[in-house]
Parts: sequence; structure tokens; C-alpha cells
Amino acid sequence: MNRIVIVDDVEDNRDFLFYALNERFEVIGYSNGEDALSRLHTDRPSVVILDLSLPDINGFEVLRRIREQPEFESMPVIALTAHAMAGDREKCMAAGFTDYISKPILDLDEFTNCIEAYCAQSHK
Repeated sequence: MNRIVIVDDVEDNRDFLFYALNERFEVIGYSNGEDALSRLHTDRPSVVILDLSLPDINGFEVLRRIREQPEFESMPVIALTAHAMAGDREKCMAAGFTDYISKPILDLDEFTNCIEAYCAQSHK
């Protein structure tokens, strides 16, 4: 079963994503970037869903640290944010995110199919 890591400081967001994804994936959640980074080698996720606004280090810094590790440089990392502004998608893609999703997630089927496609891509 593919493993998804969710990094979001809001427990309700992690819970929502857990319940949206846990029937199709193994889901692990973290409330901050440092915890997620410290467990990356142990968790070995297929996909990381990463909030941009975190209490310790922001999502861009977490992504930078993930991409510094050769074994994770091509792992799908999806930016997730409620603070969607004009140009944010482009900024995220330029930083190295695989995709960008704004909250709230309106179509769960589309979202889970998207995650499934990235899981398949990560195992090629």
C-alpha cells in the first residue's frame, strides 16, 4: 500500500485528509516540518502533501530540505494552502513542488485520483 505523509499544523486539516485518503493509502500525519523531515527516511512516503504555512519552518524550506536528499529529489511533493493568491501556483512550481492544491478541497474523487496518479509515478 502506498504511504502518504501529510504535513499540516491544523489538526482538523490532517484529520480531513486522513479520512479522505485512508481507504486507499497508508496515511501518516505531522504537525510541523521538523518532525516530518526527521521521519522521512523511516516513513519512505510515495507522496508528501505539504502545507506552506507551518509553525516551525515553512513549506518552501521543508521542500528545499527534501530535495537536497538524492533519494527524495524526484518524490512527488504537493503544496497545499488556504492562502491562495495570484501567482502562488507558479511560485510553488518554480520552487520544485510537483503540484499545488488550494484549500478547501472541493472534489474529493479528483483529489484522491490525483494522489493515486502521483503514487504510480513515484514507483516508476
